[in-house]
Formats: sequence, structure tokens, C-alpha cells
Amino acid sequence: MLLSALLCVCLSALPYWEDTECMKALRSHVEEITLSQNEGRSPGSFGEKYVSEYVWNRLSEYGVDMLTTVEGDIFGLVRTPGDTVVSRNILGFVHGYDPVLRDRYIVVGARMDNLGVNRVNLDGTPCDQIYTGANGNASGLAIMLELARRVVRDKLLYKRSIIFVGFGSSTASFAGAWHFVRDYFAKDRERIDAMVNLDVLGTDRNGLWAFTSGNDDLNDIVRAVEALPQPVEATIAGQEAYPSDHQVFYSSEIPSVCLTSGRYPEHNTPRDVTDNLDFEFMERECEWIECFLEKLANVREGLPSFRDVPEEAVREDALRGVRSWTDCDQPPMFLNSADPNNFMQRWVYVYLKYPQCCIEDGIQGKVVVKFTITKKGEVKDVKVVRGVDEDLDAEAVKVVAASPKWKPARMNGQKVDCSMTIPVFFKLKKRK
Repeated sequence: MLLSALLCVCLSALPYWEDTECMKALRSHVEEITLSQNEGRSPGSFGEKYVSEYVWNRLSEYGVDMLTTVEGDIFGLVRTPGDTVVSRNILGFVHGYDPVLRDRYIVVGARMDNLGVNRVNLDGTPCDQIYTGANGNASGLAIMLELARRVVRDKLLYKRSIIFVGFGSSTASFAGAWHFVRDYFAKDRERIDAMVNLDVLGTDRNGLWAFTSGNDDLNDIVRAVEALPQPVEATIAGQEAYPSDHQVFYSSEIPSVCLTSGRYPEHNTPRDVTDNLDFEFMERECEWIECFLEKLANVREGLPSFRDVPEEAVREDALRGVRSWTDCDQPPMFLNSADPNNFMQRWVYVYLKYPQCCIEDGIQGKVVVKFTITKKGEVKDVKVVRGVDEDLDAEAVKVVAASPKWKPARMNGQKVDCSMTIPVFFKLKKRK
């Protein structure tokens, strides 16, 4: 009995794991969004409307200035003649503090809807399969709400204003995002400097990915965040995990990034439930995204830019029939990979030599190089579009021009000439 009593005392003294306040909030959001009564939140359904009201109430409660009533910004989506879905976006914003940049905006968005209900017969008995979508995308929506709370708390850290959007009817061809860009915010669209899309962030099976569509400035911001002590690492990737709302902003030439933990076995199935989510990982993601958002909101005026290449060069490519790699059905591939980072790591930085004269003079920086990958897979027309120093520029061009053949890009099944723009970094090591 004495030993048992001592054991109980020892066990009671041991620390035990308890969810943090952030984890509890994230879990509460996800559980409310995925209630069975919401029946999978299909576009235009009662469940989607319930979630939109929940998002409005939480944003308002956290101190976000709401741009819509609780009913949301309503829009109609015609699916077939005589069949119109009524959906809505929820919008709020937090003012930036800078007298100039506060009139520029960063949009942070997450989709509210999901696939709804699939009615089937099992052995002659009707049965409803509810697609609750805990990871896709209650996870991203929950993190957006927590980010909003943090941005309001620390709003004196943000030069630009932040717009938070819950997109309705996203699964129906990103209708909510299209409505926001083309209708609701059409007059001020040029004031949107970037869009951050939060979609599928619930598990750590694949880590955190940043799909930037190869945008050099966004990649720089991701790297700047990674250089700081962070609870989670983010991987830059050029290829999309799957289609999502950020593509609407990209098509409107707004720099866009999709932050996601990627596809998962339960994707678009009734098995996508709350118990599968890792709320500790989601909290770490939230901290990383908060840091990324702060840096993005505070970059100097004119950044991030949509393209490094001048518009004249883009028009010249179009006249010559050269496609941008982001527009190709099948992007060009270097050593069996369509990710530009593969070319950087397996060729450019393997053979790049730092000019001795630049080392002695302490010259470093980023050289942006544009080149064409022909239908034959050859690298041609290598040129500098944003230089640093004559010697650094020449070395970057030399290495890229010496590239082995690529697998050419394709459009509609046909090989095409394709242009690509990459950043080549020259960075000196600090002397001990």
C-alpha cells in the first residue's frame, strides 16, 4: 500500500500534455464547421450559410472591421439553365498603420464550402455519406480565423491592410474568388499587392508547402521566414498540389501563394474527419504563416511584383510564339522534374563559381535570369533581366547557358518553346 501511494504521488507530479489555447480554438473552429447538421457545406446549402455566419461572428468578435453584414456578399452561380446557386463571401479587414501602404492590401482567403452529401443505397437501405471536409478545408478556415485574431492583436506591426475572405462556392469553379476579383473588388483590384490562400493545412504527413507559381519575390519572403527560428519548415514548390482559389488571383496578375500541407489519403472522401487532424502541427503552421504575413505586408512599395520580366519582353515572347512555363499544360522538365528548384540545386549551384573579384570587393546579391527552352529541349536566349554586377551577371548567364537538354514543354499535346525566369543567388559567407 505504501508503494502504491508513493507511485501515485510520483505520477501526479509528472507533467502531462495539455492543448494550448490556440489548439483549443483551432479544434473548436473545425468542430463547428464540420457539424453533421451542415451536411458537407455544399455550395448554396444551409450548411455553407451556417458556416459563413460562424466565420462572420468570429471575425467580428476578434475585432476585425467587417465589410459585409452577417448575410455576406451574396452572388448567384448558374450551373445549368434554370439552376442557380445562391452563395456568399464573408469579408473583413484590419487597417495597416503606414500612411501610404495602408491603402494597399494583402488578401488572406480560405474556402468555406465542401462536397456536401452523397446519398447511396447499402443493401437496399438509403444511406447518407457526409463529406465533412475537416482537412479540406475546415483546417485552412480555422487557421485563417486564428490569424485574424493575431493580426488584430498586433495590428501596429502591419504596414499594409489585411483583408480576410471566406470564399463561398469554391468547389464550384472557385466562384467566390471570381466574384471577389471581378465584381466586389474590381475597382480596387490594382491595390491588391498579394493573395495568401490557406487550403488543406491539417496534417504533418507532407509538411508545409508554399506554392508560389515561381514568383521570385514571394520565394524571397519564404526564404526570409525560413532564416528565422521557426516551429515548422516550409518548402517552396513550383507545381500546384491541386487547383484552389489563389489561381483566380494569379490569372488577374496578382502575386499569389497557396500554403498547404498537400494531398492526403482521405481527400474528398467521407473519412476526412476531425480526428485525423494534428492540431499541434496546425498551431505551428499558424505561427509560421503569421510571420510570413507580417513580412509580406511590410515589403517596400512595388513589391512583390507579378513578374520579373518587363512587359515588353513578355510581348516579344508572345510575338515569337514562346510560352511562359506557368501557362503550359505540361511544364518543361529538368532531369525528370518540373520544379525549377531542381534545376537550381542539381545544375546551377553545382557549377556556379563566385567571381574572385566580387569576393574581394564584397559584392553579393540576386541575379534574375530569363531563358528559353526550345521544342528540342535546348536552352537559348539567356539574358539578365535584373542584374547586380557585371561579373556576377556574366557568371549566372554562363552557367544557365551551359545547361544540358530539358524535356520540352507541351501545350495541347504539342511541344512548344517555353520561357523561364529564375533567381541566381550570390551570397558571401560571414567571416568568423
